[in-house]
Amino acid sequence: MPLLLATLPGFIKFFVQGGFFMFVLLLLSVFSLAVILQRARVIKMDRALPMEVIRALQAFKGGSTETLERILRAEPSPLSRVLDNVLQHRNWTRAEILDAVQTRARHEISRLESGLVFLEITTGISPLLGLLGTLSGLVGIFGNIGDHGDPQMVANGISEALNCTIVGLGVAVPNLVAYNYFTRRVEVVSIELESLTTDLMAKLSLSR
Repeated sequence: MPLLLATLPGFIKFFVQGGFFMFVLLLLSVFSLAVILQRARVIKMDRALPMEVIRALQAFKGGSTETLERILRAEPSPLSRVLDNVLQHRNWTRAEILDAVQTRARHEISRLESGLVFLEITTGISPLLGLLGTLSGLVGIFGNIGDHGDPQMVANGISEALNCTIVGLGVAVPNLVAYNYFTRRVEVVSIELESLTTDLMAKLSLSR
């Protein structure tokens, strides 16, 4: 095994020496990257709040909603679905419309937040898994210190054991950045949804 490790490229050897916990961290990093890329595609301002829909809402002054409804159907998005929900229930009382819209908006926000909990969990457990990997390596090193008393070998073993901690932090930091970034984006979308929905409700009430 030592001979095999010696023949591996440095990058691969770095991970192989980390053992089981390093393998778990690598899996987490792959899944995290997939979630980040998928959320980056979904939580885009122009996808959640299409400018065509916003312009149509700004142009709407009350009266016929045919043009607005056509644009909402042509531009599927969280904003379109929430505004369409308002139009579908425009003959209800204001309180009933608010209840229906809030339910729909919570559903849309929940869809946007899907997957972010994985990033949150990974941010928390990656450093701990790295620490576990390091401690596991140190236990093995000090358990065999009587058989291999060479200080250089012990130092090398400690250096290899610390690889898990490095990778654990390396996985956690980008996940933390991505989680905070996406969470802030969802908050902005939520605020815009509320503002634009209120605007449409006000215009509909004036046209009654």
